Amino acid sequence: MTHQRSSAAYSRRATEYIERLGLMDPVHPSDRELVSTWASGVHEAIDAGCGPGHWTNFLAEQGVIVRGVDLVPEFIAHARNTYPAVRFTVGDLASLDAAADSVDGILSWYSLIHYEPQAIQSPLREFGRVLKPGGTLLVGFFEGPTVEKFAHAATPAYQWPVDDLGAELLAAGFDVLESHVRKTPDQRPHGAIIARCRGTR
Repeated sequence: MTHQRSSAAYSRRATEYIERLGLMDPVHPSDRELVSTWASGVHEAIDAGCGPGHWTNFLAEQGVIVRGVDLVPEFIAHARNTYPAVRFTVGDLASLDAAADSVDGILSWYSLIHYEPQAIQSPLREFGRVLKPGGTLLVGFFEGPTVEKFAHAATPAYQWPVDDLGAELLAAGFDVLESHVRKTPDQRPHGAIIARCRGTR
């Protein structure tokens, strides 16, 4: 499956990825502010696709009870070693080891970019299962005028128009609360959506 191929690709380049992107230092200030503001209304969360764990630790520092989940064992090993006070587990975003209605927040920061458009409902519906009714999901992604595949450094990824990803969220049982697009010179546009779980299945 696509996400398993993505996991293998990241495993091969885990050290390089951690060194380049596994810290909060390179994070754009507006992204940090957005996640921090969202986290202020969250008590217990899952960082779905946590990578090296820096965002998970960031949420923990905001006072959120948080667990990081990622399919790449190398990332989880690094995260456990670097942030020993935070809980991390190896897991699949489409089949989380969490009870229904068990958390009030999920951060999915660039963790859905490798899902093919026809498969995106699988993790989104799983997020809806795990979130309490009224809980919120914050998704970060590559934004663009059309749903389009491109050659990501690790493995092929997809860009999404805000409205198209918003429609997928609606179909998965969410209501979009706010959306953001940031354009930075020499970088792909960044998108972010905060959506509330309706709690209907």
